Amino acid sequence: MGKIKTTVIGSYPKPAYVEIPDWFKLGFATYTTKDSNAYLKNKDQDDDFHLLKGIKEVLQEQEKIGIDIPTDGEIRRGNYIHYHCRHLKGISFDKLTKKVCRNGAYTFMAPTVIGKIESIKPFLANEWKLCTLFTNNQIKVTIPGPMTIFDTISSEYYKDEKELYDDIVKAINHEVLSLAEQGCVHIQIDEPLLVRKPKDALDFGIKNLERCFAGVPSTVFKTIHACCGYPNKLDEKDYPKADKDAYLKVAKALDDADIDAISLEDCHRRNDPELFSKFTKTTIILGVLKIASSKIETVEEIKNHIEEVLQNIPAERLMIAPDCGLAMLPIEICKAKLKNMVKAVELVNQQI
Repeated sequence: MGKIKTTVIGSYPKPAYVEIPDWFKLGFATYTTKDSNAYLKNKDQDDDFHLLKGIKEVLQEQEKIGIDIPTDGEIRRGNYIHYHCRHLKGISFDKLTKKVCRNGAYTFMAPTVIGKIESIKPFLANEWKLCTLFTNNQIKVTIPGPMTIFDTISSEYYKDEKELYDDIVKAINHEVLSLAEQGCVHIQIDEPLLVRKPKDALDFGIKNLERCFAGVPSTVFKTIHACCGYPNKLDEKDYPKADKDAYLKVAKALDDADIDAISLEDCHRRNDPELFSKFTKTTIILGVLKIASSKIETVEEIKNHIEEVLQNIPAERLMIAPDCGLAMLPIEICKAKLKNMVKAVELVNQQI
């Protein structure tokens, strides 16, 4: 029987010397596209050096802690979604349009689609190749999903939403195939809109995610991450989340889909144990750390959590991770949480 592995979801606290305007540090309500525009306009070789230094630091830190499948911490990304969009033809970051999302909880100035969306030149494969110089572990690459991109842009070009979605999917697939061709094994598409809009997920969202992975070889481990929402600041109470039953609504369709793993939150808000029995073939990446709370989960708490879920998911189809990205946490709290997570998994692995 294989041992349970650990991973992270995507983001990691940026070192202080990385000066990218960061929506995790500034808060969703404070960060603006204009902040990133100004940074990119004035970016110089020192900034590039600090980015590279930061990526190396977080990869080696995760390796030292014992994370089996790390990410680059999304250190290059000030806004996770729009970093990707800046590499797509047809999206203007100079022309901004007011947009309301999250059921009115969040208003921002969105980049505007002014032409056909296309992948200009794959970029993630080059970033991944560079990262492989810094660690011996397999590195996971994360990509925003079609529904998530759609939700954070405004279009004046497309009259047909389906056509817009189709072109976003094609652009993502272009990146995915380039990563696979270069040898990247772990590719994750982040689609929180699956649980914020489960009806759309069932109508077309999950099918579009399958299309994002179309053509990849069987060596690629295809992961979908669906989180339930971030707060605007650390330790914020009662912030908007997806409906509690949203995972249950999409579970069967996700299990039937041509994906290998689904990453779910299960710490900030525990799921009904019935949820895990819905997955009969798909690997579950179980969230066992709160990513917006300064409280550090103990080894015993995490171990008990994993053992409870093992009653419904066999160990060979279970991986362990935080609920979502870690960039909102102070670095020492982040490391303490991850160390406890790794230790808990080690203890569980000794018993299986």
